[in-house]
Amino acid sequence: MNMEKTPEEINPLTMPGVHSSFLKFFKGRSEPGGLKILDVGAGEGALTQRLQALGYHMQACDLFPDHFKIPGLTCDKVDVTSSFPYPDNSFDRVIAVEVTEHILDHETFFSEIHRILKPGGKLYVSTPNILSMKSRIRFLFRGFPFAFNPLEMHNYNGMQHIASLSLDQYNYLAIKHGFGQAEYDIDREQRTSRCLHILYLPLMFITQLIRGYSTIHMQKKLLLGRLLFMVFHKQ
Repeated sequence: MNMEKTPEEINPLTMPGVHSSFLKFFKGRSEPGGLKILDVGAGEGALTQRLQALGYHMQACDLFPDHFKIPGLTCDKVDVTSSFPYPDNSFDRVIAVEVTEHILDHETFFSEIHRILKPGGKLYVSTPNILSMKSRIRFLFRGFPFAFNPLEMHNYNGMQHIASLSLDQYNYLAIKHGFGQAEYDIDREQRTSRCLHILYLPLMFITQLIRGYSTIHMQKKLLLGRLLFMVFHKQ
C-alpha cells in the first residue's frame, strides 16, 4: 500500500526547475482546460499534481507505480516499450518529461502513443539537448553528450540515460508513426554554451557556405539550450 505524502513532500525526479520550465512551454501552447492527459513516467506525481491543479483530468503511468504519491489518483504500471493498457483514442494529450532518454525502443513508444491519442491529440516530450555547444564539446573530449555517462553494465532498472537522440531523429520517428514535425523550445540557455557559441561563430559561418550543408542542427536555441521541449501533433 502506498504511503501518501503531503504536496510539499512530493519530489520531482528531474533536474531542478524542469517541471516549471515545461509548464511554461505547455501553457504557451494555449491548451484549453478540461483535457484528458496521460502523464508517462509520472514518478511520485509532482507534475501530475501541478497539471491537475490547472484543471486537467489526469491519468498517470510509470514502470514503478508504487512510487506514485498523489491521493485520489491512480498510477498504472506501464513499460513504455510495450503495449499501453489503454483503448484507442483515449487521451487528448500525452506528456513524457525526461522519459525518452531512458528507453531504446522508440518505435513502440511513438506507435503506442499515436494509437491512444484522440484525433488531433498531441504528444509532449522533454529530453536533454545533446545539440548544445556544451554537449558537443563534452562529446568531443569525453565521448558522451550532455547528461549522459558511461553505462553500468547489467543494470537494467530503467534509470540510466541510454538513448541520446537529436531533434532530427525525433522528427524521423514521429513522422514515421503518424505525427507531424516537432514544435520545439528550450528550458534555458547554458552559460558554457553561450561562451562556446561566440568562439564557434566564424566556423559556423564557413560551414553554412558549404554547398548542401544542412543547418537543421545549427539553430541558436539548439546550440545554447540545456533541455529540449517538443510537441508532436497527431496527423
